[in-house]
Amino acid sequence: MGHTSTTAVIRDGLYGIIRHHNKYQLSACPMSPSIVQEGDGVAAVDRALLIVDVIAQRGEPITLADLSRATGFYKSTLLRLIASLERASLVVRRNDGRYALGSYAHQLGRCYEDAYHLSEVVQPLLHGMVEKGSESASFHTYHDAQSRICLLRVDSHHSTLDSIRVGDLLPLDRGAAGKLIVWHSQGVAPAPEDDLLTLSMGERDPNCAAVASPVFGPGNEFCGAISLSGPKERFTAAAIKKMSRMALQAAEQATLTLGGHWPAKRKPATSRRA
Repeated sequence: MGHTSTTAVIRDGLYGIIRHHNKYQLSACPMSPSIVQEGDGVAAVDRALLIVDVIAQRGEPITLADLSRATGFYKSTLLRLIASLERASLVVRRNDGRYALGSYAHQLGRCYEDAYHLSEVVQPLLHGMVEKGSESASFHTYHDAQSRICLLRVDSHHSTLDSIRVGDLLPLDRGAAGKLIVWHSQGVAPAPEDDLLTLSMGERDPNCAAVASPVFGPGNEFCGAISLSGPKERFTAAAIKKMSRMALQAAEQATLTLGGHWPAKRKPATSRRA
């Protein structure tokens, strides 16, 4: 991947995070000093992201003086903001005194690329299941030792839904998707019959139920879990059978599209915690 596309991915990933949390709205184009409005409750965040954007656009380490000219900020203001960015590993100060993107900025870029590629493959499959009358469809992946994160979500057409949104953190030790993520991300061996499909009834929420199936990528790397979830009363035996088949088929299709193998030819999964 070339430098220009890398910095664009990092920048877009940062913008996407802020847009997702509804802090403020940013255009898809590079930031300019005119975007930063004094008096705005998130002006400090705007200014910090402008610094990151200028460094990313520069393509090489940049001096404090050049940052001041590019952003229009006083050096004292820049140093205060850069201190926070350095603590977050978004910006790093080199030995020669110039500034460059930090390790976390590059991690965000990689995560954004991964999520975008997964979205292209998985999102249409989630929509397809919902259009066939399934419960709400989601894609979950490992977040940390206690939680998983919902990366993708398509609400069902039913009038009552379970309350899960993109970006929500959910328990790793409860729920159908959570169990799969524990098994495949943390090397915990499931029962053979549970390797590719799990069912949970009232585990995470006493009123909700779900079925889930894992998705694998190149090298049989575990990517996450597709789940169908909703109010427990709609999870009749017939509904569970239908949705289990749908989740398995969607997970198989996603796995094959991403370059994985399903299921007999698949070797034991490796962890994916990027």
